[in-house]
Amino acid sequence: MKKSWSVILSILLVFSFVLAGCSSDSSSSSGGDSGKKSGKDDGKGATLDIFSWWTGAGEEDGLKALIKLFKDKYPDVKVENAAVAGGAGTNAKAVLASRMQGNDPPATFQVHGGAELNEGWVAAGKMETLDDLYDKEGWKDKFPKDLIDLVSKDGHIYSVPVNIHRGNVLWYNKKIFADNNLEAPKTFDDFFKVADALKSKGITPLALGDKEPWTATHLFESVLLGTLGADNYKKLWTGEFKFDDPKVKEAAETFKKMLSYVNDDHSSRNWQDASQLVGTGEAAMNVMGDWAKGYFSNDLKLKANEDFGWVTTPGTDGLFMVITDTFGLPKGVKNPDDVKKWLSVLGSVEGQDAFNPLKGSIPARIDADTSKYDVYGKQTIEEFKKASLAPSIAHGSAAPEGFSTKMNQAINIFVTQQKVDQFVDSLKEASSELKK
Repeated sequence: MKKSWSVILSILLVFSFVLAGCSSDSSSSSGGDSGKKSGKDDGKGATLDIFSWWTGAGEEDGLKALIKLFKDKYPDVKVENAAVAGGAGTNAKAVLASRMQGNDPPATFQVHGGAELNEGWVAAGKMETLDDLYDKEGWKDKFPKDLIDLVSKDGHIYSVPVNIHRGNVLWYNKKIFADNNLEAPKTFDDFFKVADALKSKGITPLALGDKEPWTATHLFESVLLGTLGADNYKKLWTGEFKFDDPKVKEAAETFKKMLSYVNDDHSSRNWQDASQLVGTGEAAMNVMGDWAKGYFSNDLKLKANEDFGWVTTPGTDGLFMVITDTFGLPKGVKNPDDVKKWLSVLGSVEGQDAFNPLKGSIPARIDADTSKYDVYGKQTIEEFKKASLAPSIAHGSAAPEGFSTKMNQAINIFVTQQKVDQFVDSLKEASSELKK
């Protein structure tokens, strides 16, 4: 392995906050003792410690539902909810990096499919392949091929997706749009016409909360996808499409123009605050992943398609910015058979339908029971089956952490200074971190 483990650990410890989009910002206590060693044997067998950062409303309920289902099926396996709270996953990722370096892996852990998994833990030689499990469970035609590719490296599969979040969603306040006779925008031209109409009425058109830098990156990647299309967007991460291409500059110009319509206090707000502005009618629109739907429904008690509506972000109709939480089998655990039992439950129809309605996400499988999902879930499940999938850079799927860190830094500077050429040059320089 060419890249030293110490370098990987250092990056993960310092910059793990970058990839925290679809995780909890809750400061509630952990669901278990995260320091307990995986496979610790008290004479009655090793413990299945399930490591995640799911401690907030909805996600914690979903995880508990999965654990209950597992215990019902395998009552003899000792299970520990080893979730680590706080910091939108930052704390959990730091603890995980320390444990993995110390050859003390949890039995299984939450990780985003794509580069976070493949260029991190798989490239570091820390994960077992799951090809045999996929064959045994008959999963290869139950998950979309593009999704299986996100959890695969060098022809081998390394984790099981439990959910799908969509990143390219524009949420809007239904009452504001109805009162002003506006339609939800489908193109960038539509967006700016709507934004101008709202601004003329003294209404903040676009809510942003970029106290944490990933949220501005999340907005920019949606603009980038809408400008480039799925094929060229994906080619950015392989070096086949260059960051100094005129289309990337066009996306940066569009992003700059969108920033002129955001709330003045955006830098002091987080993503929930921005979503709340839309929910309470203090702003009209917000671009955020569909964990925002869970926040609208569970925290603000708003009704989908009555109080708030949604469309894909401008230019991305038929495209799906995919974020997936997955679990795998680390090397060196004492109870790999129990881990595979857990993964088999997690990847089952029953497991996915127990978890996702509570989490606010949709199942990764294409054969879920749609009756268990609300109007947003039903629509997104159908669109997921036929959409072109694109990996998220803001949430760890598209590119290695070295690139995403530099991209976040460049965007943070751009939001303040808004110098397009400087921004594009920074992205081009950061692209040296990408594998060619």
